[in-house]
Amino acid sequence: MDMRKSRLSTYKQDRLIEHFVSGSTARTAAKLINVNKTTAAYYFHRLREIIALEIENETLLSGEFEVDESYFGGTRKGKRGRGAAGKVPVFGILKRGGRVYTQIIPDAKSKTLMPIIREKIQPDSIVYSDCWRGYNVLDVSEFKHYRINHSKLFANKQNHINGIENFWNQAKRHMRKFNGIPAEHFPLFLKECEWRFNNSDPVNQLAQLRQWVKQHMG
Repeated sequence: MDMRKSRLSTYKQDRLIEHFVSGSTARTAAKLINVNKTTAAYYFHRLREIIALEIENETLLSGEFEVDESYFGGTRKGKRGRGAAGKVPVFGILKRGGRVYTQIIPDAKSKTLMPIIREKIQPDSIVYSDCWRGYNVLDVSEFKHYRINHSKLFANKQNHINGIENFWNQAKRHMRKFNGIPAEHFPLFLKECEWRFNNSDPVNQLAQLRQWVKQHMG
C-alpha cells in the first residue's frame, strides 16, 4: 500500500483528520479548510486505508457474541441470502461489552458463515442469532447457540441481538451521508464504521488517527 508522505501542511492534515473524525464529507472539509475537494477525498481515502490496515488482525476471543448479517447499498430490498438485489451482504460478529467485527460475504449460507465464526470465536462461547437457516449448523457445533425469533419478540432477557443491530443502524446512517459509495471503496467505509463503533469517543479516535498517520505517512 502506497503511504507516501502527504504534500499538505501539517496544519491542514490535522484539520482534515479532525473533520474526518467529526464525520464530515470530504467535500465539506475541503470547503472549510480551503483545499481542493479531490485532495481532501484522497486524504480521507488514505485515512480509511490506514484504519483498515490497523484493525485487520484484531481478535474477539471468548465470551458472549451476537451474529447477524445485513445488506448495504442497492436500490431495492431483495430476498435474504439470495443475492439481495444488488446489495452487498455483510456478516457481523459483536462481542457483548466489546468489539464488533465485519466481513463482506458472497452469501449468507452456513458454509460461508461458520468458518468466519470459528476463526473469530473460541469454542464453548455463547452465540446469539436470529432464526435465519444459515445459523442452523450452530445447533450442532462447538458453540452454545441461542436464537431470537423476531416475528414473536425482539428481546428476551439475555436472548437478543440488539447490539449488532445497533451497529448496522449506525453504519448505514453514517454511509448515507455520502450519497452512494463506489463499490470498490465500500470495504474501506465498512472498516471505518467498525472502527468508529469500537472506539466511540471522538477524542480517542482523534488521538489514535494522529498516531497512525505519523506511523504511516510521517
